[in-house]
Amino acid sequence: MSISQKRATALLRKFPRRRVLVVGDLMLDRYVYGSVSRISPEAPVPVVKVVRETSMPGGASNVACNIRTLGGKASVAGMIGKDSAGIELRWLLTHADVDVECAMMFAGASTIVKERIIAERQQVVRVDFERSTAWSPRQSEKFLAMLALELGRVDGVIVEDYGKGAVTQKVVDLVLAAARRRKIPVGLDPKEGHDLNMKGITVATPNRKEAFAIAGMADPGAKDNPLADKALLKTGEILMEKWAAENLAITLGAQGMFLMTSGKGPRHVPTRAREVFDVSGAGDTVIAACVTALAAGAEFLESAELANIAAGVVVGKLGTASCTPEELLAHMRNSEP
Repeated sequence: MSISQKRATALLRKFPRRRVLVVGDLMLDRYVYGSVSRISPEAPVPVVKVVRETSMPGGASNVACNIRTLGGKASVAGMIGKDSAGIELRWLLTHADVDVECAMMFAGASTIVKERIIAERQQVVRVDFERSTAWSPRQSEKFLAMLALELGRVDGVIVEDYGKGAVTQKVVDLVLAAARRRKIPVGLDPKEGHDLNMKGITVATPNRKEAFAIAGMADPGAKDNPLADKALLKTGEILMEKWAAENLAITLGAQGMFLMTSGKGPRHVPTRAREVFDVSGAGDTVIAACVTALAAGAEFLESAELANIAAGVVVGKLGTASCTPEELLAHMRNSEP
């Protein structure tokens, strides 16, 4: 690892003075926790006796919460419905000190809700409440106008694309034009099957499955050494060209991250996770930490290493989680040989 604790501390101290906008699909994550002691007589499925329920921001909303937990300022831009879930999501984001001025509530739209049933620390099933709603021309114009104002006062932007409708080509064009003009970093968390012109981004952070799918490559399986993985290297080259990206960070789960930078050779950052309970939200943590660090003046390798450490903290927690600066630095200390 090239980043020192001293350098990590210096970058983290700059986070509170950096504002990062997350543009994308805003969702509400619900968790139902319980225990299982029998199988249903109606079908061969477990009966979960509910102990407690909780809700938290999900999708692009969770990325914004990760930025706040890391110490940065955060705002979100997207669409939510004028329904109970939308009201709850806005309340949760406001309570987390995330700016929701560009989280537009539209009548007729349905807020995306993902409900997970968890028993004995294991996810039993996930139920998605989702209804596709097209924006009217007037709604789209209003959203773009508010987005343009927000882009004028942020230090970095994350495009969090789940393919649910918030991220359109007009939105992307506006973000990229503003970022070029103001010389601020743009991060992309891409969605396979939703092909937009994203040329000129600062960094993209797909996982291995997404990277191969977006590149149109068949995945022959991971090699022990990612730097000797010819298929992974080819996939990275295709994506770098497709997005005209400055940098690429492909997350590899237990293998860490595979990094590419324009004009430089590929690099590998091993995982910093000590124990894995749940990978939910790890990708959100990676993009949040990476772009906030870039906005704070980090070099790409430094930002990727900070993101890798933060992800190592998050996967050691159950459920969609986040990482504080104190946890990140403690993880660095405890991971030293």
